[in-house]
Amino acid sequence: MSIKAVMRYVRHRITEHPDAGVMFEAECLHCGWKPTPAEDSASVDAECMSHTGRSGHAGFRRIRTSFAMVVRAE
Repeated sequence: MSIKAVMRYVRHRITEHPDAGVMFEAECLHCGWKPTPAEDSASVDAECMSHTGRSGHAGFRRIRTSFAMVVRAE
């Protein structure tokens, strides 16, 4: 008895998870100061600019965290 395998290819795409939000964070490259993480990038950026005004530190590492999922492309 001969068994044949059948291969089926289905297109997929990756997208942001609908039930998980996006989180923005930052860290000062000079002193390690970190603003409060937020779901809004503008508030994190404003805190970084305030830190620059107070300290003169102008370099930051910005982090955007999101969750993704792979779904069938239809």
